[in-house]
Amino acid sequence: GTAALIWNEMIWEKVTNFIMNQSKEQRILNFVLQNAVRGDPCSVVDAIDKYCSQKEWAMNVGNEKGLILDKTVEEVNPSVALELGSYCGYSAVRIARLLKAGARLFTVEFNPQFAAIAKQVIEFAGVQDKVKLLEGPSEEIIPQLKKKNEVDTLDFVFLDHWKDRYTPDTILLQECNLLRKGSVLLADNVIFPGAPEFLKYVRKNPHFQCTNYPSHLEYMEVEDAMEKAVFLG
Repeated sequence: GTAALIWNEMIWEKVTNFIMNQSKEQRILNFVLQNAVRGDPCSVVDAIDKYCSQKEWAMNVGNEKGLILDKTVEEVNPSVALELGSYCGYSAVRIARLLKAGARLFTVEFNPQFAAIAKQVIEFAGVQDKVKLLEGPSEEIIPQLKKKNEVDTLDFVFLDHWKDRYTPDTILLQECNLLRKGSVLLADNVIFPGAPEFLKYVRKNPHFQCTNYPSHLEYMEVEDAMEKAVFLG
């Protein structure tokens, strides 16, 4: 798995970027614009899955783990949701397409290039009325959610950013009183590349009830999993 990722991310992607004079993320956006249906979030998700499974690997949650994400969102039926790590907007679109009328999703992206791509993908999918993209580091944005974005508490949080930020950002969500009894956290990539500190923190914490969902790394046969942590108050 590591060797395949190094080949995809470090070698093949850099060569392709140089030859085509554009980033992989721009190529994903172009594929969406050319192959998906404007205003149809499902076709946008399908187009990105097709590109990333057939042409170039990318770090979306992917189609297999996406079903776990879908099921969790449907069970929680959130009014206010937070995603940490927008990347190209794939999971923001995937979550937003399941949200009820009036629900809000805040998606946080640190990388300005990724944020620009995600914004276009979200708008093309027609879910911009439900999704607000916040650009910057999660540790700065989380404490501002209540004042700047009128968030009381979060019903659902999807963690899919830097793995070493999972634990400190979970603690920050608690310290900022953004979690209520029954708030659900879902963390991606807890096995590969892995988030051992996060697993240790939530599983040993009496304030969380955890469930593990074994799966595979997006678009690969590498073992991975998602961890659901329900906040008990």
